[in-house]
Amino acid sequence: MRLTSRLFSSVDWLLVLSVFVLVVLGLSAQYGITLAQESAALSIFTKQLVALLVGLLAALVLALSNYRQLQSYVRSLYVFGTALLLGVLFFGVTRRGTTGWFDVGIVDLQPVEFVKLILILTLASMLSRRTHHRIGWREVIITGIPVGVYAFLVMLQPDVGSAALMIGIWVFMLLMAGMDRKVMLVSVIGAVTLMMVSWLLLFQDFQKERVLTFLEPERDPLGVGYNVHQARIAIGSGRLWGKGLGFGSQSQLQYLPEAQTDFIFAAIAEEFGFIGVLLVLGAFFLFLRRQWLLLLRVRDDFSAFLIVGIASMIGIQMAVNIGMNLGLVPVTGLPLPFVSYGGSSLVSSFMAFGILVSISMRTQHGIAVDNPLDTDSLIA
Repeated sequence: MRLTSRLFSSVDWLLVLSVFVLVVLGLSAQYGITLAQESAALSIFTKQLVALLVGLLAALVLALSNYRQLQSYVRSLYVFGTALLLGVLFFGVTRRGTTGWFDVGIVDLQPVEFVKLILILTLASMLSRRTHHRIGWREVIITGIPVGVYAFLVMLQPDVGSAALMIGIWVFMLLMAGMDRKVMLVSVIGAVTLMMVSWLLLFQDFQKERVLTFLEPERDPLGVGYNVHQARIAIGSGRLWGKGLGFGSQSQLQYLPEAQTDFIFAAIAEEFGFIGVLLVLGAFFLFLRRQWLLLLRVRDDFSAFLIVGIASMIGIQMAVNIGMNLGLVPVTGLPLPFVSYGGSSLVSSFMAFGILVSISMRTQHGIAVDNPLDTDSLIA
């Protein structure tokens, strides 16, 4: 029990604060959006609160557990993730052209959100055993196989955004491991070729139209380009202080589609203004900054790769989501971590947060490597 109190005393409270700010802003915006909608919309907000409680519980369990034990279950977790991605293709429900959800009654489960975290654990385990020499073709191929399997299954849904995110996480972790420059150059060429092949064989018509409209904004202003156009109006109309909670005209009058998910950033900007935007960006900066400082303190490769993987996942999703709200990148459907509506995304983000807290607490006391803990010793 004394050890547990020591660990809690070393919690990175600035990291906790960053997540708290993001969750509060997300819930506030979602509640404001539901005010002018039908009563059924309130159940969406209630589901998000339930997901928040589940996420907090998962984060607490992971924080109290020894994160290094996860390395022993990597193979089993990877097989489980593969089974989920295969199962959703055959038994999942289709929404907005993507077959990516299990309908389990009162909630929908989106497997890809949890598979992202499984992939990070898998890559961290693999790369931590191969850091005593530069990353060459052998390491790229070996680590690329699990990434390719997951990305291919996700593309079949099709969910291009999540598949690209997985590849992005892999690239960042390879760079962290010390990837050879020649290998990097050829890999970039291969990635471009793969995207061209995917465009011809795997992309659906609506996905192609998103990219084409991004390149030519006036191509379809009332169709595919409508979402981004309305998001820009919402962001600009918020000005400095915003219109107030529940008074955003674009979100309240439902001019802004997917205001609770893809375009939650625009809704926050409209209702809370530039101050709200600064809070979102500041919270994400603080979250990533604390991970960077934690990365400088850890003393083993598995911990370091876990931090890089989680930072990549959160950072890429943040950049892409905000970018598509501003019209800087094509609309991909990636949620804004801790902010967008979506139970699976929120729970997965909190699981990643719990792992970070576990690393931080154990690194603080110098026990990440020298004296691994198990769950029983924490409870005792």
